Amino acid sequence: MKVFYYLLASLIFIQSCKKADPVIPVQQELITTIIFELIPQNGGPSVTMSFQDLDGDGGLQPTITGGVLAANTAYFGKLTLLNESALPVDSTNKDILEENLAHQFFFKASNGLDLSVIYDDFDDNNQPIGLSNTVETGVPSSGKLTVTLRHEPNKSGTGVSTGDITNAGGETDIEVDFDVQIK
Repeated sequence: MKVFYYLLASLIFIQSCKKADPVIPVQQELITTIIFELIPQNGGPSVTMSFQDLDGDGGLQPTITGGVLAANTAYFGKLTLLNESALPVDSTNKDILEENLAHQFFFKASNGLDLSVIYDDFDDNNQPIGLSNTVETGVPSSGKLTVTLRHEPNKSGTGVSTGDITNAGGETDIEVDFDVQIK
């Protein structure tokens, strides 16, 4: 009987010493570069705003280029996201489109900037994504246009489908403030 208890105690001890399976965090897309191309719908010169941070968060300051837009004009907007730390350069757009239910861009004009953004692309549930959009300018003004990519937002949250980030939740993959002038 002592042998039975000894074996049972040994088995419990060995079982309790096993290491737990490691928790492997979900890796988000690495985004080093954003190119926001704006093409006037009625012709005229296009505008390209960009963000580049090749060494990642916490290193050197990123390079951010804003833009000058024409007043009372509608632009076709196209966002291109890249991971330029990979060789060859990897387009993050592909990942966003493959996981379209888990991504949404949000656009916020602040500091008096008279500008709005309308979604032109949608996920498999007909909810907005934002890689393609229409940017509409109003009267001459200047301010910041904040572009935010959220991972796993609550797309059914109040106002989220119209671009209000307040109830979106999820995690921010990247957020960039572009200086914009409307002339």
